[in-house]
Amino acid sequence: MSGLTDIVIVGAGPYGLSIAAHLRRHGVDYRIFGAPMHNWRTRMPQGMLLKSDGFASNLMAPGAEMTLADYCAAHGIPYAGEGIPVASETFIAYGDAFQARFVPDLDPRRVVRVTRAGERYSVELEDGEIIGAAKVIVAIGISDFPCLPPHLSHLPAEYLSHSSRHAAMDEYRGREVAVIGGGSSATDIAALMHEAGASVRIVTRRPKLGFHSFSDPATRTLAERLRHPGTGIGQGWRSVAYTRAPLLFRFLPDATRLHIIATSQAIAGGWPMRDRIVGKVPVETGLTPQSAEIRDHRIHLGCVAEDGAAKTVVADHAILCTGYRVDLRKIAFLDAGLRGAIDAAMNTPLLSHHFESSVPGLYFVGPASAPSFGPMFRFVYGAEYTAPRVAAHLARSLARRPVSIRPALAAR
Repeated sequence: MSGLTDIVIVGAGPYGLSIAAHLRRHGVDYRIFGAPMHNWRTRMPQGMLLKSDGFASNLMAPGAEMTLADYCAAHGIPYAGEGIPVASETFIAYGDAFQARFVPDLDPRRVVRVTRAGERYSVELEDGEIIGAAKVIVAIGISDFPCLPPHLSHLPAEYLSHSSRHAAMDEYRGREVAVIGGGSSATDIAALMHEAGASVRIVTRRPKLGFHSFSDPATRTLAERLRHPGTGIGQGWRSVAYTRAPLLFRFLPDATRLHIIATSQAIAGGWPMRDRIVGKVPVETGLTPQSAEIRDHRIHLGCVAEDGAAKTVVADHAILCTGYRVDLRKIAFLDAGLRGAIDAAMNTPLLSHHFESSVPGLYFVGPASAPSFGPMFRFVYGAEYTAPRVAAHLARSLARRPVSIRPALAAR
C-alpha cells in the first residue's frame, strides 16, 4: 500500500462531492476518486433538461453554501426554483464549480478494485496504486445500473444499445434510429437526435405517449397545493412521505420497498419535450419488442401489437430506454467475495440508518441507497439529506476509535 486514509469515496457526482465537502468541514481524513460529474458528462444526452426543479437540484455544502441559484446568479443564467428547466450543461458546470471550491483535493483516477481484509479495505486505482482505508463509500450514479431486457441484450452494440451509452446526439445523423420506450429518457433522446439530424421514431408498448404536465407555481390555488403538495420529487402526499420519512421507509417489507422504487415515478416525458416531439417525431404505440435479429446490416425488431398482431420494426440502430435497476452484481470494482458478503434483497444492499451495509465500514449512497431509503435518493435532491447525515456519523465514529487508523495500518 502506498497510501492510507480513514475514508475513501468512490465517485465524484453530486452525492460523492457533497459528502466530501461535509467531511472536509469536519476535518476528517478522506480521499475521493473519480472524474467530476462523470456520469452526467458521458452517460446522459447532451442538451438534456433536468426533470428536477431548480430548488431540488442543489449539491449540498455545509451551511447550504453555493446553491444552484447562487451559481446561476453569479453567471447570469436564467433560474427559478420552479418553472425554468435546468439544462444539463448548466448543472455539470455547477458541479465542476462546486468541486473546485469545496473538494479541491479530488483525485480523478478511477477505482478498479475494492477488497476487504480484516478491518480495513484495499482500494486499487487504475494505475495500480493501492490505498488502505478504514471505510469506503460507494457513491456511484443511476447510470451505472442500466436495465436491459435479456431477450434483446445479446445483440452487438453496433446495432442495439442502452440509453446510458449515448451522450453525443449527432452520432447517428442521417441514419434511422428506433428509440424503444415511453419515458423521459426516450423522449429526451428522440427529440435531441431528431434535432441533430437523425431519422428517429419512438416505439412504445403504451397506448399513447404521455408527458408530465406543467403546474405553474404562481397560479396554483391553496386548495390545489393542499391536495397535491409539491416536493423535490414531484407532487402528492406520497411524495411528501418519501421525502420527509426516509428512515420509516426502511421498515417496509423488502418487496414493498422495491415495488415502490420501481413504480413511484410516472413513466412520461418531461413537459418541455412535448412541443419537440408531437408532430415532429413519429410514434408507434402499443408495440412490445419481443425479439431482434440483424439482417442486411440493419436491426429487425419483432414486435407484438396490443391486438396480438405481429409487426417488424427495422432501423439502423435501436436505443433501449428501458430504465435502471440497482444491482450489486453490476458494481464491478467490488470484489466478488465482498459483494457476496453484503446482506441484500433482490441484489440491492440492505442499509443501516447511517447508510452502512452489513459489511462494517462499507457504505452506499445515492441511487444505490434508494431501495432502502426511498425514491428521493434516485435524484440529486437526496444529497441534501444524505451528505450531512453520513458525514456527521463518520466523524463521530472515527472520533470514538481508541487508536488512529494510520498507526494501526502502518503497524500491519
